[in-house]
Amino acid sequence: MQYFEDYVVGTKSSFGRYEVTREEVIEFASKYDPQPFHLSDEAAAKTYFGRLSASGWHTCAMLMRMLVENMKDQKTASLGSPGLESLQWKKPVYPGDVLRVETELFEKRRSKSRPEMGITKNRVQVFNQNDELVLESVNLGLVGVRDPSAPIED
Repeated sequence: MQYFEDYVVGTKSSFGRYEVTREEVIEFASKYDPQPFHLSDEAAAKTYFGRLSASGWHTCAMLMRMLVENMKDQKTASLGSPGLESLQWKKPVYPGDVLRVETELFEKRRSKSRPEMGITKNRVQVFNQNDELVLESVNLGLVGVRDPSAPIED
C-alpha cells in the first residue's frame, strides 16, 4: 500500500488507455450534455469542432476512469479528492481517439486539521493518440497517512 509518506514531489507517471467510441459519446451527451455538436454529425459539421465531439465532461469522466484504474493498480491509500484547482479542455476529443494520462506530483502537505491524511497536488494531462494535449488540470488528492501520530512538518 502506498501512503502519503511514500509520495515524492517531482514524481511523474504515465498510464491509461481509453478508446473513445461514437456510441459512448452520444450516450453520455444524451444524458448529461445534450448540445447538438455532441449528438449529431450534421450539427457538429457546422461548428468549430467540424465533426461529432465528446463533451468536455465526458473527457473528465474518461480521465477519472483511468485515474481510478491506476490507483487500484498502484494500491494507493486514496481517500478521495476535495476538488480541482483548474481544468482546461485544450482540444476536442473525437470518436476514434485513444487517450492516455501523464501526471506530476508537484506539492504535498499533511493536513493539520485531519492528521490521518495528507493533501497532494498533481498536474494532470490527457493526450490523444497523436500526443496532442486535450485536457489539463490541477487535481487535489487526499491520501491516508501511515502513522497519524507522527509529527506534522511545516
